[in-house]
Amino acid sequence: MSYMALYRKKRPKSFEDVLGQDHIVTTLKNQVKSGRIAHAYLFCGTRGTGKTSTAKIFAKVVNCKEPVDGQPCNQCSLCKAMDEGRSMNVIEIDAASNNGVDNIREIREEVKYSPTEGKYKIYIIDEVHMLSTGAFNALLKTLEEPPAHIIFILATTDPQKIPATILSRCQRFDFRRISIEDIALRLKQYMKEENVDIEDKALHYIARLSEGSMRDALSILDQCISFHYGKSITLEHVLDMLGAVDSDIFFEFTSILHHQDSLKAIELIDQIMMKGRDIGQFVMDFISHLRNLLIVQSTSNPESILDVTKEHVEILKKQAKEVDGVSLLRWIRIFSELSNELKYTDQKRILLEVNIIKICQPIMDESRDALLDRIKLLEQKLSQGLMVATKEEVKPELKALTETKPQVVKPKAVSKDIKKGVDLWNDIKLGFDPMLQALLTDTKAGYLEDDIYYIVFKDSVIIDAIKKNHGNAIIEKIEETLKKEVNVKFISIAEYEKKYKEIYGNVKESSEETDHIEKVIQFFQDQNIHLEVW
Repeated sequence: MSYMALYRKKRPKSFEDVLGQDHIVTTLKNQVKSGRIAHAYLFCGTRGTGKTSTAKIFAKVVNCKEPVDGQPCNQCSLCKAMDEGRSMNVIEIDAASNNGVDNIREIREEVKYSPTEGKYKIYIIDEVHMLSTGAFNALLKTLEEPPAHIIFILATTDPQKIPATILSRCQRFDFRRISIEDIALRLKQYMKEENVDIEDKALHYIARLSEGSMRDALSILDQCISFHYGKSITLEHVLDMLGAVDSDIFFEFTSILHHQDSLKAIELIDQIMMKGRDIGQFVMDFISHLRNLLIVQSTSNPESILDVTKEHVEILKKQAKEVDGVSLLRWIRIFSELSNELKYTDQKRILLEVNIIKICQPIMDESRDALLDRIKLLEQKLSQGLMVATKEEVKPELKALTETKPQVVKPKAVSKDIKKGVDLWNDIKLGFDPMLQALLTDTKAGYLEDDIYYIVFKDSVIIDAIKKNHGNAIIEKIEETLKKEVNVKFISIAEYEKKYKEIYGNVKESSEETDHIEKVIQFFQDQNIHLEVW
């Protein structure tokens, strides 16, 4: 006899074998016991959750000669004929390849005839959403007035595509994804029956990889057994076969990204590649790891949500204390976008390394998230304070700076000083360190009132952080340039525009004041920031 795949060999034969769908099984059993059997059912749910298996069991039990508590006996001739696939009472149709009007018309002709044996003739139409509009219309007439001996069971993974006229004539059952724990326990039971030695960790990983589909889990397991035939299967064997990596790698990789060490990150990717691991699988698994860290960080009882061991949760909690939630959210977004891009490129490694460098070296990334990372880095450096040198260690040329000098009272800047300072803003920025220059790239100095020097920002998000950490240094540099005491205000372009309207109204004036205003507006318009100023 030829080999039978596990997912076919282990197909449920009774309702008690159906996994994770108790809400559906109980209803169907009660309908059989009470005789309240409907003429049309709609089974919805993702792949591998038991839709077709449940349909076949239901078809078997409604014709079973001696059902037991709503379950098929699996001993009578009708049950055996169903199990062996030779029952004339059950007709399975794949709507993906039989989706035309003529196919449904054939069914309409056939339903007139009573079953050869048993009470019912059952039509199981798989992927029913694939039927054409004409086919649905042809099916509708039969569903409206079905013969007493006919039951339709429609199965679909996409119920949104089924017309409302069909949906309203069916009893709908939604199949849930099967939990990782339930799949792992069932796989363990099957492996005992097959005399296969496999680690619980390996089974749990396969269950997690299946995403709630029992059929997917059995297919992966079947492949592992063939790949390591006759051997005891470990988690490492499963990872080797699937091109995946151990979870310890994800903790190490997260730590490397947190410390922004791009060299170590790229070296780790090189190790993964040398072991033949799949980059796409690595990225998807790392996103899951980041998601777990975020849940641990933001919930009081993560154990009830995460499908991992207690030991794994404890390690997650430890790492979650080191990495902030903003970074986790940013990394999840970056790697999610990367996961989509990897599907359409042959240069997967290069694409991964570029995104790693963006995370580890935010100064090379011009996005808003990267800008916030730069500010955070500056805040960390400031919070650590400066190293204090002894008096003997102070260089002679710097010694004068440490000595107390008499306070010099500067005259206050007037209108012409402010206008002069506005024109010199680009030169003033060059006097700052490179990091602060980068933060001030999208800024422009502006003039509205006689005694206020406005620094106008493209993005209002960073204003508070820059004002808090660098405000005094910026003001000192402006006053040093103008040799005057200057009233400096930090403002967004939207606020600047609003302030202008309050002072000058909406009428464009040709004056020196509005010339300064126009320069600021034009600066931001050149960066594709549209503002209706006039």
